Amino acid sequence: MSFSDLGLAPSLAQAAQSRGLMAPTAVQQQAIPAVLGGRDLQACAPTGSGKTAAYVLPLLQAWMLSDSAQRGAGHRDTQALILVPTRELAAQVAELIYVVGESLGKRPKVAVLTGGVSINPQLMALRGGADMVIATPGRLLDVVEHSRLNLKTIRTLVLDEADRLMDLGFAEELNKVLALVPESAARQTLLLSATFPPSVQELVASLLRADHAKVEIESTHRMDATIEQRVFLIDAAKRSALLRELVEQYKGQRMLVFVASRYSAEHVANKLYDKKINATAFHGDLSQGARQQVLNEFKNKQWQVLITTDLAARGIHVDELPLVVNYDLPRSAIEYTHRIGRTGRAGASGLAISFVSPATETHWKLIAKRNALTDVALETLPQYPVTEKVPERQPHEDGNNGGVKGKRMSKKDKLRAAAGKEQGGDSDGDS
Repeated sequence: MSFSDLGLAPSLAQAAQSRGLMAPTAVQQQAIPAVLGGRDLQACAPTGSGKTAAYVLPLLQAWMLSDSAQRGAGHRDTQALILVPTRELAAQVAELIYVVGESLGKRPKVAVLTGGVSINPQLMALRGGADMVIATPGRLLDVVEHSRLNLKTIRTLVLDEADRLMDLGFAEELNKVLALVPESAARQTLLLSATFPPSVQELVASLLRADHAKVEIESTHRMDATIEQRVFLIDAAKRSALLRELVEQYKGQRMLVFVASRYSAEHVANKLYDKKINATAFHGDLSQGARQQVLNEFKNKQWQVLITTDLAARGIHVDELPLVVNYDLPRSAIEYTHRIGRTGRAGASGLAISFVSPATETHWKLIAKRNALTDVALETLPQYPVTEKVPERQPHEDGNNGGVKGKRMSKKDKLRAAAGKEQGGDSDGDS
């Protein structure tokens, strides 16, 4: 099957092919005809499956047929708004539009609106309007407040990494953006993500029309033979030594290492660098310019190891990335899916390795259960015997044991305790 078979114009299909999009992926085969037909879309497909092109190509075709494309210069009404959770994903989407448009011989005017950089150049870029706007929600609202950007002309609204945009962290900003665009009946809405947890699924119906297309690609990581997963039980204090051993084992190959915090990213990167390992950190405390520079250098193989937070778990594509390491486990099972999806992309093989300490073994079992990783064994290495013990939970002064089910004070007991203290007594009867 070719892109032309899906309904794309021959010139656009040829432009996509010239940029390496040789044949449509599974998600593109199902999503592109639906989007071209004007239907709303909910697409759930693994990372690296081609979701970005699944909506960018139809958006380019809609623009090619628009008055703006025919007219050329002059004021442009914004036709498409693409919301993303991170600056890196915004840059990746813009790059795809740019390179395919370059092969077409003409391309839409695109405004990229993200935080971390001065707002003034972005306001200047909007003079005369823009055909497509790619934005993080917070910066978009700032720009609307300071400019004449009119979102009521939007024909298509895209939420890329929709689960992240629809969670509590972005909920307030997303609701404000939705108030600025046409009602759902008057626009086309596209939701795309690798995961749609139940909490987010409940909100889908309020954003999409009843006849929306639903695309689900079942090739999850637990079923995907292109990603080998290994999990090592190891003392927390010995993780750095094992990481150095892996770097030596995969010498000359790039490695993405996930840690829990920005401090840890710097700390682990510095420890590796001190051992003459070509490693650097990537996290949200870096300026936008520094982040882009580090990412470009990693893609160009100037760094072998990139130590990062979950900032790099979504929206970042690096060709030929054979290995991902979870130095620290992610907080959620969903983020595990996004993390390991940085390798094994577009059918390439990859390896995902996770370090589990005795203190995090219970958390790993929860991640494994929720991702149905029944065939991924917890391994031990002879050269790294496990000696750490899991510390016992110490009960709190109020009798709360810190989370063991059935041992917490009930709400009624807490009210009684508070009343007892107000009367000058001791609620527990202990002296």
